[in-house]
Amino acid sequence: MSLELRDRFFALSTGDAPAGEVAEYRGRVDATDAEPAATVDGLAVSWHPTARFKQVRFVDADRIDAEVRDLFARPIEAMPDLAAVFADPRELSFRTFENILPLDRLFSDVPLELDLTERDEFAKSAYTFSLGLPAPARACLESLDELNLYVPPLNASSRGGERFIFHSGLLAEALTEAVRKAMPDSLLDGFSHVNPVFRCNRFEPGDANFHPHLDTPYYDASRSHVSRYTVLLYLTGGEGEPALHLAEGGALTAIEPFTCVVFDQRYEHTGKPYRDGRKVFLRTELVFTDENFKHDPEIGALFAKACYWTGESVFAPELARHADSYYNRVAAAHWNGLTPASGSEPFVHRNFRGVHYVANGYDFWFEAKEGLSPAECAAIALLDYFNCKIGDDAFRTLCDTEVIEADGTDWIPGFLKGKSGKSPVMPFDKSTLFPEPEDADTGTLPDCACGICAGDVLGREFDTTRNADIIEHYARAQDAAKADVMPAPILMLGEDVLLDPDMFVVEGNRIHVLGKRSPTPVNFAACLGGPPFPPPETWISTAVTVEAAHFLVPPILFAEADGCRHLKFDFFRNTWTVDHERSTVPIPMIRQFDDENDLIWPDDYEEDEEDDEDYDEDFEDEDEDEDEDEDDED
Repeated sequence: MSLELRDRFFALSTGDAPAGEVAEYRGRVDATDAEPAATVDGLAVSWHPTARFKQVRFVDADRIDAEVRDLFARPIEAMPDLAAVFADPRELSFRTFENILPLDRLFSDVPLELDLTERDEFAKSAYTFSLGLPAPARACLESLDELNLYVPPLNASSRGGERFIFHSGLLAEALTEAVRKAMPDSLLDGFSHVNPVFRCNRFEPGDANFHPHLDTPYYDASRSHVSRYTVLLYLTGGEGEPALHLAEGGALTAIEPFTCVVFDQRYEHTGKPYRDGRKVFLRTELVFTDENFKHDPEIGALFAKACYWTGESVFAPELARHADSYYNRVAAAHWNGLTPASGSEPFVHRNFRGVHYVANGYDFWFEAKEGLSPAECAAIALLDYFNCKIGDDAFRTLCDTEVIEADGTDWIPGFLKGKSGKSPVMPFDKSTLFPEPEDADTGTLPDCACGICAGDVLGREFDTTRNADIIEHYARAQDAAKADVMPAPILMLGEDVLLDPDMFVVEGNRIHVLGKRSPTPVNFAACLGGPPFPPPETWISTAVTVEAAHFLVPPILFAEADGCRHLKFDFFRNTWTVDHERSTVPIPMIRQFDDENDLIWPDDYEEDEEDDEDYDEDFEDEDEDEDEDEDDED
């Protein structure tokens, strides 16, 4: 049934199916439950849609576990290495909102000699060009629409149509050279390149308009890069009412295929579908070098809120309008300064296992009480902000949440007073996961250092925890696990959230979250030897699996007033890189003999079938009274 649900999804995606058939299929999906089959970009994914896994994404197939890879559909005939996965939209955070596809493979063997000609300034700092290009390149760009990679955007209520996002350095490089030749010299001062991230948009006649909006400028502080002009490349032609309208008065009603439009990002703009025919266009921007562009913390705060409400709109669609409003204010602020807020603003009140707090994506308020330290508040806010996984569930799905719209923040201390109980984030000494091994007992060791025992059959006194070779491999496995676990400020042990207080340093009004930049992969040694005795590394097993959460974030500001602890997460400071990584770490243990001195063979140690009888003779239990029908798990 799961394969049928998978294949039927793509059959119905053409848009030609009767409404009743689509409704019947959606009902079947909503009635279907399934466990995730793999993890990609930190998101649990399924190979078919279910009541939980409803958002289709496309990823390189080789990023999916080999054991289940063939179950995932490859619906794009021209790109068989691209697999479709279904994710749970409730697990999304600002880091995973968008599914950016690497599509340089489409352009690698295509001549990309592009020319922008017939320049026309239809409004101040707004131009149209005719794009000239070789026939193979034209066909390649036209084929983007046929790939059918479109997914509804999260802000579908304000933009209409469908889109997908892709990255192509080759296409961007070719456009960069064309822009250098075609744009007026006066507008090229500081020009660096065309952004290689493209949005491919599609509108059908009758689709909703793309509402008036400003494009948020791209900014990279490390390179002093900022975008100043939007680039629209129309792959299809048609007429709209109008097809593109700039707030300053410029408008395009009729657009020819392969028209390129470049306009100043200060312009608010909107677009309508063509009256007849499909409207398909690419959007990117011109990036400039500007050493004088400064960070404004108020703009960063507003952008953080916009991203937060975009994620929350999955749970509460009414929040999408606030996210759109914030994005527009952010974009306008880069050119004209930040306009003051008007009217009420949204907040969420969450209850995470007895701890109540209020948040808006930049500010997090907790009751200042005994038993809830600044570090514990910071840990909960980190889990919320990045929507971290705890066990198999996204953090926000584990909270009781209500949306509150209010003027100002004066109400928050009184609202939170007396609500919170004991903190569910427990301090934890991570060294307890790594007990010291026993001292080696050289008097009881079989000769198995090469991986195959050269001596006699094991004696009953053999103790795996005292074997020098096993202890050596155990120490190596511990070191590998420690490299990932010890620097992690937060661990998830099953459903428990564990905090390392030493990784949260409070200095004045700042909370520093320590950690490492990237986890070290852990791979226990596999069984390499053969009978009659497995090599020492096969006696290293997994005692417990720990989820280690690593954060790369700027200091968290906090203050206490009116019985309330107020944390500020300025995660969009242009001078900081913000990141979160989650790794699964197996904590090693040494396998032992059982209480009756029977040899416990490692689960992954496979004997040759022809040797079974020899093993039965050598290791036969001497207890004649043992029930012969008892299941043998050794």
